[in-house]
Amino acid sequence: MDTQAFVVQMKSKPLTLSGKAGGLIPAKPRSRRRRWEVKPSEMSRNTLNPIRAIVDGMKLIPNPAKPMISLSIGDPTVFGNLPTDAAVLQAMKDAIDSQRFNGYAPSVGYLRSRQAVANFYSRPEAPLEAEDVILTSGCSQAIELSISVLCNPGDNILVPRPGFSLYKTLAVSMGVEVKLYDLLPEKSWEIDLQHLESLVDERTSCLIVTNPSNPCGSVFSREHLQDILTGELSSDGAVFPGCNSPSLASLSSEVPVLACGGLAKRWLVPGWRMGWILIHDRNRVFGSEIRQGLVRLSQRILGACTVVQGALESILNNTPPGFYSSTISCLQSNAEICFSELSAVPGLHPVMPSGAMYLMVGIEMDHFPEFQNDVDFTERLVTEQSVFCLPASAFEFPDFFRVVLTVPEELMREACGRIRDFCRAWYRPPSCDGNDLDQ
Repeated sequence: MDTQAFVVQMKSKPLTLSGKAGGLIPAKPRSRRRRWEVKPSEMSRNTLNPIRAIVDGMKLIPNPAKPMISLSIGDPTVFGNLPTDAAVLQAMKDAIDSQRFNGYAPSVGYLRSRQAVANFYSRPEAPLEAEDVILTSGCSQAIELSISVLCNPGDNILVPRPGFSLYKTLAVSMGVEVKLYDLLPEKSWEIDLQHLESLVDERTSCLIVTNPSNPCGSVFSREHLQDILTGELSSDGAVFPGCNSPSLASLSSEVPVLACGGLAKRWLVPGWRMGWILIHDRNRVFGSEIRQGLVRLSQRILGACTVVQGALESILNNTPPGFYSSTISCLQSNAEICFSELSAVPGLHPVMPSGAMYLMVGIEMDHFPEFQNDVDFTERLVTEQSVFCLPASAFEFPDFFRVVLTVPEELMREACGRIRDFCRAWYRPPSCDGNDLDQ
């Protein structure tokens, strides 16, 4: 028999009863919705980008009398003086016009695109096939997948100091401890091998080696790389002429390596978000499980942009060598200008880079007593001279700042001149008794 509802009028308010043959049963009162309590996840709570944390807290008000020169952002497209090659653009146009790359690709990337990357990077001493390549949404995702597949919560990874802040951002959000090993500015940012070795324990999952380095622009020699070959994750990039630095994977068949890279800096298209992981495991230390783990992790976002994948083979095969050499020439010229100009500034100690697009400058903070630290120093540099360099506290390395070398030459010279004027105005030389003249 169907359930029926009855309304009994009371003096205060109606009472609704549900009834079946044989009796009346009070109906359940409508419950009031509790107050919303939506809390963020632990991962989101644990995610912090040190660069944003520092820069967002700075008072960056440029001098209105001087146009701003930003040497802080590692984006080679900002000033327009380093466009990508016409062949790269044509490859993208052809991929779009073909209308063959508008749908989903396999999460690890199109087989033909992966084979193109394998062919481009394969060497006799470190051969690669398509199955050794995972295409990702930029190098950042390549790093994320690599850390994710190698580490569990409670594990630790070894990260360079100074080093790219994303490693720590990603690892800490996953519950992975970050141990920072020191780079030595007096040795062109070589690794302090004793310090590195002291950090390794039974929960260490991988060693991250960035070569060339962001933020240092350093390039490790073959001998130094052989000394540090005890880890699994690396990132390779542009090297200035005269500096020879082989990939880690080419130096050992025993040590497994996940090499992370992408189109962003070498082809000057960071916004295209195309990266990759190269799996070097000739001794099968990773075996099948790490490969399968990377495949499963890649399925979380269904892969990188398919249009760029469609253009990838042409980009890798048809970009003229002159494009690479022209870009490197510009970066090297700016590095030499910056190093020469700032070496003559009292209180500053630039370290000449050998690759990438960055240069680090040490600050003798004792001779700039007006400023508390590198953050204060760079903030006032913006206020007075409208030049923005990134304080190296963002890279866990205080009393330095990073200069990005991708600006036009005239702006590089102008920026160095303003930095010189700023330092001359605030530098306090040591007195004869070892104390500053102005206290």
